[in-house]
Amino acid sequence: MSESVLRNGSVDGFLLLEDGTLFHGQLPAAYPPTVAEVVFTTNMTGYQEVFTDPSFRGQIVVMTAPQIGNYGINEEDTESSRPQVAGVVTRELSRTYSNWRATGGLPEWLAAAGVPVLDGVDTRRLTRHLRSGGVMSGVMAVGSTPTVEAITALDACPPMEGLDLASVISTEVRYSWGDPAAALHVVAYDFGIKRNSLRLLESAGCRVTVVPAATPAQEVLALKPDGVFLSNGPGDPAAVGYAPAAVRMLAESGVPIFGICLGHQLLAIAYGGRTEKMPFGHRGGNQPVRDLSTGRVLITAQNHGFAVAGSDGAIEGSDELEVTHLNLNDGTVEGLRHRSLPLFGVQYHPEASPGPHDARGHFEEFLEAVRERATQDEPSA
Repeated sequence: MSESVLRNGSVDGFLLLEDGTLFHGQLPAAYPPTVAEVVFTTNMTGYQEVFTDPSFRGQIVVMTAPQIGNYGINEEDTESSRPQVAGVVTRELSRTYSNWRATGGLPEWLAAAGVPVLDGVDTRRLTRHLRSGGVMSGVMAVGSTPTVEAITALDACPPMEGLDLASVISTEVRYSWGDPAAALHVVAYDFGIKRNSLRLLESAGCRVTVVPAATPAQEVLALKPDGVFLSNGPGDPAAVGYAPAAVRMLAESGVPIFGICLGHQLLAIAYGGRTEKMPFGHRGGNQPVRDLSTGRVLITAQNHGFAVAGSDGAIEGSDELEVTHLNLNDGTVEGLRHRSLPLFGVQYHPEASPGPHDARGHFEEFLEAVRERATQDEPSA
């Protein structure tokens, strides 16, 4: 089948979902078939942060905002070293941009990273379909009708359940971030860490040692941290089987621990909880969350397809943990805390990159515990 070359240099393309639903659009070039889980995000801005978020590893991301790319890209707003998404679906991809911070255009930036963009898609219809049927695997390819090659690739796409993507995206070697002379020392587990988490810890006076996802607890304790940070990350938390035992050993040493997103889920698993796949997850910068202790509602940035099983009463399977936050849209668990140890986690992204800053205070809550730990470890006069 010959591809149809359009006037702007693009070619006909399509997205085929695993349930057989077909969406037409245009690809900027003749990419090979791209298969991944298809999800949507409701962010109106912050597309560069979205595309470089390691939590989107192995996913085709549908942008619900109607126009993407109109303020370009820059060198400062990346959350990792490169785009992490498998593909992007847009209604209108802007080929011109205007912003004083911009250093280039979004289409060229994605093309340089080998990330295909299917443009001209009815993203409203696609989003409503995913909300009704749940996220599912899909294949993006050139042409107007699916080829045998595309269908074969789609059939071979593994489901997200059971995938340990944290070990794939994690750093392979330990590295340092921030001022080496800083008084406070935080060890951060990299399950797919975002750079803004590191920036916030640095700005609060911490030196950070970032360690690979499978680092044993004994190695972390040997670094004598004042606190441990468990980062966000992609994939199925239940598949990260090497982490819960390490998390529990660290927690029972008394070191303060703060987990976000995947880190929050691993805290729950470490203390007997479990996670479950959500129909279409939470992805965007407008998720309302209630703090159960104060009644305050936070508007939060989120990106996850799994949730900790439980309700406002308890974490299923764990008497040692209590629920601290709930999602107001669907009642899912958004925060937890250990009843006696300095350990807590939230499902959303308090580093807010992109997104609102309502939850930024969780970092200060963690740092208060870190400072207290550092004071306890100081030698007496």
